[in-house]
Amino acid sequence: MHDTASHPLLPTLARIAAALERLAPPPAARPDLGAADAFVWHPAGTNGMPAQLAPVKRVAAVGIGLLQGVDRQKDLLLENTLRFARGLPANNAMLWGARGMGKSSLVKAAHAAANAEVPGALALIEIQREDIRTLPELLNVLRDNSRRFLVFCDDLSFEREDQDYKALKSVLDGGIEGRPANVLFYATSNRRHLMARDMIENERSTAINPGEAVEEKVSLSDRFGLWIGFHNADQSTFFAMVEAYAADLGLAVTPEELHRQAVEWSVTRGGRSGRVAWQFIMDLAGRKGVALPAR
Repeated sequence: MHDTASHPLLPTLARIAAALERLAPPPAARPDLGAADAFVWHPAGTNGMPAQLAPVKRVAAVGIGLLQGVDRQKDLLLENTLRFARGLPANNAMLWGARGMGKSSLVKAAHAAANAEVPGALALIEIQREDIRTLPELLNVLRDNSRRFLVFCDDLSFEREDQDYKALKSVLDGGIEGRPANVLFYATSNRRHLMARDMIENERSTAINPGEAVEEKVSLSDRFGLWIGFHNADQSTFFAMVEAYAADLGLAVTPEELHRQAVEWSVTRGGRSGRVAWQFIMDLAGRKGVALPAR
């Protein structure tokens, strides 16, 4: 019988094992989720980098009072967000509709307003559209933490042959583990059902049972408990937007001149929206030599 303790290969195997341990990346440290009020999720990459939550020192947000023409939308989202920050039940939210009407601005403003009322209660975590498939991994990082989190995906939509919506559907439904009680998911989209109309029509026309084929994908938006629609701004709403921004920056301009220039700007841009109003104000402030205040 051989004495395994004195086997001549053992020292060599021990050296190989030690070398492999040195080459292996160290286990990822648990993120400090109290280090900031906002983070950006970076899933594990192909270059071997571990997943991480990168803290954001300052969120690019405007005050919720500056968002004009969306009063009902503000009330709905702010109430839902405040409930969640206070530890009460709240719904996942989908903000959908016209471009440039303040959907993502409202999410960031509601987060700031909730944290102002319940300091430090709520962290905002941005996830990119292409990383939606890693949502379960992100939730495992956030699960069982004493802090509450808004996971936010801007401009969310799905194209033909895109299977990532199944990861989102599982998260919204809860799956076996259930969605963590300390996490809400907010998303913005220009599409009410998160997918292009031709994608839905293609499913309907090629399926043996058209209704069932479309139902799985269209029903994804039904998983959001709160639907908030945004619509194009009329002229009076557009004027209210530019007036609020001009007053906030202290721009010296008469209402008549402000309106005249705003109309001219909106015509050149082919429409009226909160984004167009902000772009106009940036141009006006620049021409008048007024610098933006630190936020």
